[in-house]
Amino acid sequence: MTIFDGSLENSCTDDFLETIKSHRDEELLARFSNGDRAAALALTSRLAPVVFSQAFRILNDRAEAEDVTQESLLRLWKAAPKWKANKAKITTWLYRVTFNLCIDHLRKSNRNSGDVQQEVVDDTPGVECNLQNKERLQALRIALETLPDRQKRAVILRHIVGLPNPDISEIMGISLEAVESLVSRGKQALARTLAPQKKALGLEDD
Repeated sequence: MTIFDGSLENSCTDDFLETIKSHRDEELLARFSNGDRAAALALTSRLAPVVFSQAFRILNDRAEAEDVTQESLLRLWKAAPKWKANKAKITTWLYRVTFNLCIDHLRKSNRNSGDVQQEVVDDTPGVECNLQNKERLQALRIALETLPDRQKRAVILRHIVGLPNPDISEIMGISLEAVESLVSRGKQALARTLAPQKKALGLEDD
């Protein structure tokens, strides 16, 4: 069974739906570690859409986001037997794991971007705009790699994933003031890096 092949929905019985409503994430994970398959299905049903949404916002690629979602939840299942109740919230832990996996995917993508592929010229309306959007995304990915690691993480979590500063503070283990500083300095650095490409990327009004 996989998250995205429809088999998860087919496993949803009334008892299963009740399990989702009546148990916290930590309780479901504990039940899963004791062999409760329904608990695993309930937790997957609850968390997979959240993880996928985060991954897709960062990667902008459905297939890669699905891969990251599968891997993130697999790591959660592996961690389940040793999970401690006083550990970070499951959602916070998953955000951190998912983010790191996405960064790995972006780095691999950037390494492979040097392999130039010939594209077929298409004069269909909207194609030029789509190509420009792809160029913007690639330029942003490259520019993000020039940032110090903590600035990059803060900027992605704030402006690509869309998390509020308190959540970023918890995920990164730093103060709110530090988050605000990292985001501000990161945005300024990105603006400087992208400045020479503004016209080509159509960013004059951004």
